[in-house]
Amino acid sequence: MSDNWSIGDTQMSSRLFLGTAAYPSPEVLKQSIAIAKPGLITVSLRRESAAGKGQDFWNIIKRTGVPVLPNTAGCHAPEEAITTAQMAREIFETNRIKLEIIGDDYTLQPDPYGLLVATEKLISLGFDVYPYMTDDLVLATRLVDLGCNVLMPWGAPIGSGRGLNNTYALKQLRERFPDKTLVIDAGIGKPSHAAAAMEMGYDAVLLNTAVAKATDPIMMAQAFAKSVEAGRAAYLAGIIAPQESATPSTPLIDRPFWHQESEKEAG
Repeated sequence: MSDNWSIGDTQMSSRLFLGTAAYPSPEVLKQSIAIAKPGLITVSLRRESAAGKGQDFWNIIKRTGVPVLPNTAGCHAPEEAITTAQMAREIFETNRIKLEIIGDDYTLQPDPYGLLVATEKLISLGFDVYPYMTDDLVLATRLVDLGCNVLMPWGAPIGSGRGLNNTYALKQLRERFPDKTLVIDAGIGKPSHAAAAMEMGYDAVLLNTAVAKATDPIMMAQAFAKSVEAGRAAYLAGIIAPQESATPSTPLIDRPFWHQESEKEAG
């Protein structure tokens, strides 16, 4: 079965999207990207600039050859996010923007109200908005109504590694928006979490901390790439529905042949 896919006019080479923050060194970041071969890499203009990484960091990102998805991480108000998005468009020459507006500093939960305000404005400015959001169905509907073709609900709070906290809500989103691109973003902690998201029919998984903070980020990047491929293959293959009771894998047509032979000998 063909599994080619694209977002907008960009052909995607992988369903794994990878963040670029908090790696132990630029070399480890480069090798992690090289081995994972992600479809997109995300960059926080606001946070990376604050960290003082400067032009060298941007050059490393550009030299990977992987399409960049700039994000507005660290913004707490629509105005901040809009300004950051405009700066990112100039630097990376793309209309794609992962829109993040934090509403709570403890959970880093996105602000749904600010998200709607900024989304409407950015779309009017020609941006292709990828909103980082909770798994709220009503919020998703409003964002789609505004013109979003990609939704990025969290699996769990950013960096928590808890995986998919609310599979019921995430499945509802997938069922309600079968024609939209849905990407699980945030909270993924191990490859099995990523595989589970793909098995539910999500189009891609975006993660950062689980790779960047692993003991061996390069090996972990490879593990995630394989798990995303496996989960997608399982979804396409058709996963069996769970049953309440046991079902024999080998049907019992008759008694085993050795019982029949014993009866013939006795006769």
